[in-house]
Amino acid sequence: MRYLTKEWYNLCQMTGLHFGMRSHKGTYQKDEDLYLRLKKRKEKEFLKMEREIYDFDPREMLEIYDGSVFVSADKFITGEEIHDEDTIVYHMTDEEKDHINKLIEEYDSREPFDVDKYRMEFNKRQDMIQSENINNLPSSLYSQIADPRVFALGYCTKEILNQLKELSKENEIEVSAVLNEYTKAQKEKMIPEQLRERFGFHDCQVISCEFNQDIVFYLDTSGGFTENNKIIFKDAKIIKQEKSLEGSYWLYEELYIIEGGYEAHMLFAGEDIHELTINCKDIIIQTMM
Repeated sequence: MRYLTKEWYNLCQMTGLHFGMRSHKGTYQKDEDLYLRLKKRKEKEFLKMEREIYDFDPREMLEIYDGSVFVSADKFITGEEIHDEDTIVYHMTDEEKDHINKLIEEYDSREPFDVDKYRMEFNKRQDMIQSENINNLPSSLYSQIADPRVFALGYCTKEILNQLKELSKENEIEVSAVLNEYTKAQKEKMIPEQLRERFGFHDCQVISCEFNQDIVFYLDTSGGFTENNKIIFKDAKIIKQEKSLEGSYWLYEELYIIEGGYEAHMLFAGEDIHELTINCKDIIIQTMM
């Protein structure tokens, strides 16, 4: 990747360092009683949220979505009179209904809500947040935190909160600057418009790959923004591959014209963030039923 690199992606994750954080006057020094009190509060909120997810009956999805009437966004925003031709009645496909019916079966046969299991999950997440804070925050800022456990719960001093906001703003500016450079560079390439529009698979998962003269990707697009689930790189050669692709999620892509074809740069998320670069004669994008 030339622009949307791993470093750029990691910076993207640090544009909201202040999100969910609150200043607390008791965080200027380490206080075990304060930590235990705040942990109990946050754990209670976590268990309540998990219980609501656990109790959500998938039957409601059938009631909410199947037969729903959607209105044209333009009409809705402008407040104009809405006519029948401005609406669409959405009917679920048989495949979508089968998926929900499977969720209903799982819901009806589920085990009782396991409070101890989710308490362990809460503690595990807190440990993970603490590790991420050590790795992501500047040492000059991290050294000001009196109790990393309390910080992981979402509480800090007013001064630290202001620094987090400022750092998030600086990171966002840098992320946007790189993205603008990338967008400008891509517009300067004479890439066919149809290919440019279709070669994007954000949040799609790589199910399997074939590595022959042609390299073929098969994707699960259920979490993405496209129905195109097969990519064929014709007469392809791998220039760079850092990890296995199966099971990884497609994040970003860069496409360049080279002599005799294209050079495709792709960024994936798996156990960690990894890159793939392929040179090829052509790129064919298909939708398999």
